[in-house]
Amino acid sequence: MLDYMIYILAFAIGSILGLLYSYKQHGEPFVADTDFNMVMAAVAIFGWCLAFDSGNVILAAIGFLLAGFVMGERPGYGRKETAVGLIIAIILYFLLKWTV
Repeated sequence: MLDYMIYILAFAIGSILGLLYSYKQHGEPFVADTDFNMVMAAVAIFGWCLAFDSGNVILAAIGFLLAGFVMGERPGYGRKETAVGLIIAIILYFLLKWTV
């Protein structure tokens, strides 16, 4: 039960940090930048892979913090990067579970 609370807190803290970072980077009132951000995609892939595939409470919490950072950006930012990170993490999860 405590594990889930740690995951939720890490994700919430990551979302808040992502929102603050996004407002610092983009000052415009609406989504004007529709480029695919490779750095945020790498953070999302790494975060979701840690969250799903680590098997360790601390590493999974760090993964949820990183995933929340990308997912918590301003509306319109980070949605494509989060989707790519989730898809790759789920594929990796199934590959690891089927081979063991």
